[in-house]
Amino acid sequence: MPLWSDIAANISAATGKTFACNNMQASGGGCINSTFTVSDHELRYFVKLNSAQLIDMFKAEAAGLKQIAASNSIRVPAVICTGISGRQSYLVLQHLDFVPGDVHSHQQLGSDLAQMHHYYAELFGWHQNNTIGSTPQHNKQGSNWIEFWRSERLAYQLQLAASNGYAGQLQKLGEQLISDLDHFFSSYSPQASLLHGDLWSGNCAISADGTPVIFDPAVYFGDRETDIAMTELFGGFNSHFYQAYQELFPLDDGYQIRKTLYNLYHVLNHLNLFGGGYLGQAESMLGRLLSEIR
Repeated sequence: MPLWSDIAANISAATGKTFACNNMQASGGGCINSTFTVSDHELRYFVKLNSAQLIDMFKAEAAGLKQIAASNSIRVPAVICTGISGRQSYLVLQHLDFVPGDVHSHQQLGSDLAQMHHYYAELFGWHQNNTIGSTPQHNKQGSNWIEFWRSERLAYQLQLAASNGYAGQLQKLGEQLISDLDHFFSSYSPQASLLHGDLWSGNCAISADGTPVIFDPAVYFGDRETDIAMTELFGGFNSHFYQAYQELFPLDDGYQIRKTLYNLYHVLNHLNLFGGGYLGQAESMLGRLLSEIR
């Protein structure tokens, strides 16, 4: 079919090696894109598909992977190409085989992430917008982290929640928190670290050679605590990871409170993406945060 012929032609042009999609196998994982492994019985690539109008989402993901690769800190799949064929857009990445990993590989994941977080920018945000899941993520650059988190993260998700019908207590508590954000930064001023942005256990793995890999990023520059907080939101990261990270880049004591502030963004996003099952959790987190202020 034309889609796979177009993808093969783009891969061939990008790599300089003739490639034909002789075998296409659907891959598991992900609720946003369709994913496939394609091969010509010699070379293999990983392909994501979505509707043509979402090509900017794939372009932003590709740019994020390249941004992380430029930090020379932690491995990401190499970007091969992006494009549109008919009604579909696609992103082609290097294909990697994954294994469970061992103590050393999980320690390396922690130390590699710490190294990535030492890659700084002058401003918070990023030079382009991207997505968190399938939700638009605005990355307007600025020098004030508190204002960035207030406007580009929490306020946007709360406005989206209101438009999705989640008003009442959620909005009341959210407005109170947004007005008092400075409280959580009275003795803490984060630097603008390079962030993965969506670092749950499903977006990292150990490659067959034992090297940690991260993927599916929602890149921007911000407080590194946001990445670490998300690793705790759904679990899946072991003590070897945290110990190695802390040895290289110890966390501030206030992280134990701020992690709820940072994970609130992701819970609000899940509320907006997946529905009211996350409403109670979001309101509970808001209540806990406001109790630190009163």
